[in-house]
Amino acid sequence: MSNKKILSSAVTLIALLSTIVIFSFRHINKASLDTVKVEGGQISGTVNAAGDIHIFKGIPFAAPPVGNLRWKEPQPVVPWDGIKKCTAFGPSPMQGSPAPFGPWSAEYLIPKEPISEDCLYLNVWTAAKKSKEKKPVIVWIYGGGFSSGGAGCAIYDGEAMAKKGIVFVSVNYRVGIFGFFAHPDLTKESGHNASGNYGLMDQIAGLKWVRKNIAAFGGDPNNVTIAGQSAGSMSVNCLVASPLCKGLFKHAIAESGASFLISTMIGTSTLKRAEDDGMKIGASIADLRSIPAADLMKKQQSVRGVVIDGYVLPQTIAQIFAAGKQNDVDLLTGWNEDDGVIFGKPKSADDFKKQIQQQYGADAATLLQLYPATTDEEAAASQAHLSRDMIFGIQNYTWANIQANNSKHKVYLYHFTRRLPATGDYVKYGAFHTGEVAYAYDNLAFVNRCPWQPVDHALATTMSSYWANFAATGNPNGNSLPEWPAYNTTNNTTMMLGEMQQAQPLPGKAGLDFLIGRMK
Repeated sequence: MSNKKILSSAVTLIALLSTIVIFSFRHINKASLDTVKVEGGQISGTVNAAGDIHIFKGIPFAAPPVGNLRWKEPQPVVPWDGIKKCTAFGPSPMQGSPAPFGPWSAEYLIPKEPISEDCLYLNVWTAAKKSKEKKPVIVWIYGGGFSSGGAGCAIYDGEAMAKKGIVFVSVNYRVGIFGFFAHPDLTKESGHNASGNYGLMDQIAGLKWVRKNIAAFGGDPNNVTIAGQSAGSMSVNCLVASPLCKGLFKHAIAESGASFLISTMIGTSTLKRAEDDGMKIGASIADLRSIPAADLMKKQQSVRGVVIDGYVLPQTIAQIFAAGKQNDVDLLTGWNEDDGVIFGKPKSADDFKKQIQQQYGADAATLLQLYPATTDEEAAASQAHLSRDMIFGIQNYTWANIQANNSKHKVYLYHFTRRLPATGDYVKYGAFHTGEVAYAYDNLAFVNRCPWQPVDHALATTMSSYWANFAATGNPNGNSLPEWPAYNTTNNTTMMLGEMQQAQPLPGKAGLDFLIGRMK
């Protein structure tokens, strides 16, 4: 063979080998997250339609809390053989069948099925192509009054945030009697002299799973943001306060909910009171653990929610923060213009004024200046605003003030004002409780009842960018977004999130100060 032919053959061989190497590299790089090793074994997931987001649904992060594990803190996950397909949400926690009510249509509720006591599963969305990318992480904690909810709600989808560079995780936790039941015998057997906060312990177990496993999905275990809404926001407040969460997260997003002051919606209970309520449900834990879940649900009327148990929460939230014992992290928090929902017909102006006079006595005149009732229409609006401020406004406002005055980390305060486009009966709910979630995580596509307008899509783009930036750096600003100044107690600058996004002094501050002043 001539030297020319040998050279030609060598060039051809080198080109062929180069093609094989390049193809193999691209294939390996693309498929690097097709299977992931986590605690318990290997898992596989799916990809989105565009092929740029890996999605893993229904990853077990603890043993099923059933049988003798009912009312125990989460136990280690049960290992499995082979590759576990994680392509569908795990069961939602045990609760009643979801049914739309008030402003909350099906998109805001869990799927009809499956619902089960075996519910400790989480979900991951990631755009990472390899495990070493160290993307910021958001861990989402749902609301539902600590008695309902689940990670499978349509508006909690994580694909849009993954496209913004976030590894998005949503975690199930036990609710109702399964998640927040205290009893003297449970306290004795716990090893911590505590009972009642199993739902919070599920959330902590999910965060520990993230700490150990999220790097395999391209996430940074040292840059985790916990985020939640309503009871999920109250949970975020509890996790920031809990000594069990030290080092598990760096930032916190709290949307409409905290527990600094007495809430007219969801209270916190002392361990003794919670145990007494538990005794009314049943004297024998062995018997209660043997009751079918559906039958046990019928007994849960007196289960109140979070317990100041001496373990997960050594003291009240207010006491922990006053002593500076909380996990000091960056905070983004706020509430909605129409967070206060009035079910049924509002009181007339005369009846509202009588109610205020009875409740507030000598302070009634001041309150009626702040929440006026010169007409029935004005009285109806004031009732909604008073409900909003008493349940949510005073809580998140108090947290923002404490953070601004006492933390080395910044706080960013928002007020969501966009009245969601709607038809029919939904029109009256405006910027309702939970309405901001689909905007904050860029999930308008999952809400089917609204004729969305360009301003809605623009707001969703802006809000989700703020949220993603905050998760990445602890500061929502960047990407040519409207400037969002950090909050302080001198000018109370708040980002108004509505048809326009602009910073201004907090609206309704005088009413909030008045209400808080009367509680001290």
